[in-house]
Amino acid sequence: MSVEIEVGLENAARVKGAAQEIFLEEPPKGLKNPKVQRLLGVGGLLLLAVVIGLFVYYHNRESTDDAQVDGHITPIASKIYGRVAEVLVNDNEQVKAGQVLVRIDPRDYQASLDQAKAQLALAESEAASAGVDIPRTRENVASGTSSADAQLAGAVADLARAQVTYDQARTSDLAWAQANIEKSRANAELAQADLARYKPLLDKGEISKQQYDAAKANADATASALKADQEKLAQAQRAVEITKAQLLASGARVEQAKAGVSAAHADVRQISMRTSDAQGKIAKVQQARAALEAAELNLGYTQVVAPVDGVATHKQVETGQIVQQGQGLLVVVPLQDVWVTANFKETQLRKMRAGQKAYVHVDTYGQTFPGHLDSIAGATGAVLSLLPPENATGNYVKVVQRIPVKIVLDPIPSGKAILRPGMNVDATIITQ
Repeated sequence: MSVEIEVGLENAARVKGAAQEIFLEEPPKGLKNPKVQRLLGVGGLLLLAVVIGLFVYYHNRESTDDAQVDGHITPIASKIYGRVAEVLVNDNEQVKAGQVLVRIDPRDYQASLDQAKAQLALAESEAASAGVDIPRTRENVASGTSSADAQLAGAVADLARAQVTYDQARTSDLAWAQANIEKSRANAELAQADLARYKPLLDKGEISKQQYDAAKANADATASALKADQEKLAQAQRAVEITKAQLLASGARVEQAKAGVSAAHADVRQISMRTSDAQGKIAKVQQARAALEAAELNLGYTQVVAPVDGVATHKQVETGQIVQQGQGLLVVVPLQDVWVTANFKETQLRKMRAGQKAYVHVDTYGQTFPGHLDSIAGATGAVLSLLPPENATGNYVKVVQRIPVKIVLDPIPSGKAILRPGMNVDATIITQ
C-alpha cells in the first residue's frame, strides 16, 4: 500500500511540472490554429455542398414569373331578336350545363311556329292531292289513247268501204245505167219506127187496129223504159256524188281520228307535267318542314341556357331589355377546366419537351401545385399579338422573345384552392 502511494505522488509531481511547461508555451494564432483550420474545412465543405446542391437543383429547371392561369371563357349571346322577359342568374353565380340563364319573350316566335305548322299541313295536303292526280291522269291518258287508236282504225275502215263504194258507183253502176239507156233508147227508137210504119198501113187498112195499138203500146213502153233508165242513170250519177261525199267525209274522219291520236299521245306529257307538279309539291312540303324546324329552333332560342358548368360573370343583360341577334349577355367560366400559360424566353426552350414535370406557385394561396408540360405554342407572343412587329422597316433591335407554354395542372380539390383565369403564377419546368 505504501509503495503505491509513493509512486502516485511521484507521478503527480511530474505531471504538475509538465503542465507548467505546457502553459508556458504560446498557442498558434490565425490559420495555423487547428481549430480555425477545422472550422474553415467544415465551412468549405458545407459551402461546396450548398453550391453543388444549388447547381443540381437549378441545373434542370427553367422558371418564369411571366405566367398566368387560363381557361375557357364561354361568352353567352342571344341568337334571336326580342325583349328579355326574365333574367335567372346573378353575377358570379355557379351554374350548371343546361340551366336556363335568360328568357326572351316567346310570343312572336310561337306565332311563327303555329304559322309554319299550318303551312306544312297545307303543303302536305297539296302534295297528297298531286300524288292522287298522277295515276288518275295516267289512266285517263291510256284510255284516251286507246279510244283514239280505235277511232282511227274505224275511220280508216270506213274510208276503205267508202272508197270501194265510190269506185263501184263511179264505174260499174254508172256504166250499167248508161248501157241500159242505150239499150232502152234503141228499143224506143225501134218501137217509134214500127209505130210510124204501122200508121200508114192502118190508114190503108192493111193492118188491124189491134196490131197498131200493140205497136203503139210497145212504143210507149220502150219510151217509158228509156225514161226509167234515164232516171236510173241520173240516180247512179247522184249515187256517185253521194259516195264521193261519203268518201270525203270518211277521209275527214280519218284525219280527225289521226288528230285525236296525236292529241292522245300529246296528253302523255300530262303525266310528266303531273309528276313534275307532284315533285314540286313534295319540295314545298320539305321547304315547309324546314321552315317549321327553323321556327322550332327560334322558339327554343328564347331560352338562353348555359353550355357548360361554371361561374356566370360579366352579366350585361336586364329584364325588359331589347336584345339583338348575336348580342353578348354574360360569360360563363368553367373553373374546373383551367391551365397555366407560361411565357418562357426562347433561350429557355432548348430542353423542354411535352410531358415534363412542372410546378406552379400561385401567389393567391402561397402554394405550389404540380402539373406537366402539355405543349409549346407554334409562334412567339409578339407574332400572335394584335400588332406584330415589322422588322423590315429598318428599326430592328434584337430582343429575346417569349413563347407561350401550356402547363396542365394535376387535379386540385376545390376545398384546397380555386384557380381563376388571369391569376399571376410562377411556373417551373423540370427539363431532365
